[in-house]
Amino acid sequence: MKDARIDRRLFLRGIGGVTAGVAAATALSACGTGTSRSVGSGGKGGKTVVVRDSGGSYGAALQKAIYTPFTQETGIQVKVLNLDDAPLLAQIKQGRPQCDLINNSMMSHTKYVKQDALEALDLDRIKSVKSAKIPEAQVTDHAVGSSFYGACMAYRTDEFGGKKPQSWADFWDTKVFQGGRSMCNPDGDLPELEFALLADGVPIDKLYPLDVDRAFKVLTQLRGDIKKFWDSGPLPGVLLSRQEVTMSTVWDGRIADLEKQGVPVTRQLNGMRRQFQGYAIAKGAANLDAAYQLMDFSLRAESQAALAKAFPSNPSSPLAYSKLTEDERNALAGAPKYYDKGFDADVDWWLKNESAVTKRWLEWARG
Repeated sequence: MKDARIDRRLFLRGIGGVTAGVAAATALSACGTGTSRSVGSGGKGGKTVVVRDSGGSYGAALQKAIYTPFTQETGIQVKVLNLDDAPLLAQIKQGRPQCDLINNSMMSHTKYVKQDALEALDLDRIKSVKSAKIPEAQVTDHAVGSSFYGACMAYRTDEFGGKKPQSWADFWDTKVFQGGRSMCNPDGDLPELEFALLADGVPIDKLYPLDVDRAFKVLTQLRGDIKKFWDSGPLPGVLLSRQEVTMSTVWDGRIADLEKQGVPVTRQLNGMRRQFQGYAIAKGAANLDAAYQLMDFSLRAESQAALAKAFPSNPSSPLAYSKLTEDERNALAGAPKYYDKGFDADVDWWLKNESAVTKRWLEWARG
């Protein structure tokens, strides 16, 4: 089952192959390789909008919280396309995009802009940007952030003699907080250089531009204690549950079910790295007006809150949290009580440096 957070990895594998992807896109149109489904019923008219999302449990939550209510309100049918970035970019290059609205990471949207693959947005047509108080940093000329996921720390609560790790410095402290560690590899997420720098005393507001040499020096200090590099969302929880490690980096919503089941694990959100997901409109979208309407509906505070109830998604709208119960709100890393503990990944820095950092990370991991 796909995960919205894997879009970045899929994009990296496909962005360089846009030319080769033209053939794939043609074949896709002919044989239906891309998964699609219609959402909603009983529409009042014949209008349709096609939205790209990554499917899986995230797609099911979008259907329940966003697409079906949108159809009920507007009568516009929503068709969903689960398509990777390379063939979608190839379609846009051909001038025949199969989708109108794109739900993707803000980093991927930035890459689309460099390929001239997105419409410049008319923000006057997206009233919810202002009404939902979307943070200015998540409103660009071509995309608007709707939610984020956070990479943070998880640990076993039955270890460490009652001590609780409070920072990335504690993650690196294997004398006080003994046991194996797990961190992600580039197939799972961006290399975790920021955590190493925070562990070494870099202030959270002074992280970028990242000091890559310093980060790898700090990572090397922990290398012998890293028992496994994870590449999928569930794996950190599995490693913690099996007591193969005592601490791991993790996506913020991934251990909630384990906690409910009584597994002695919890998360620590100090120093959490946020990466945003959002909406953009494909260049040459056939259903432009309907795309704007669905985008506007999706960004409403009420819609973001509804999605958060159906999926561990952290709304970008600060108003959405007031529409959740206290328990629902505090389960989210985006809750007001946690937000200032984290930082936003610098998309521009990572776009310029990810390839080189990933190559160096792979060499470092091999020892």
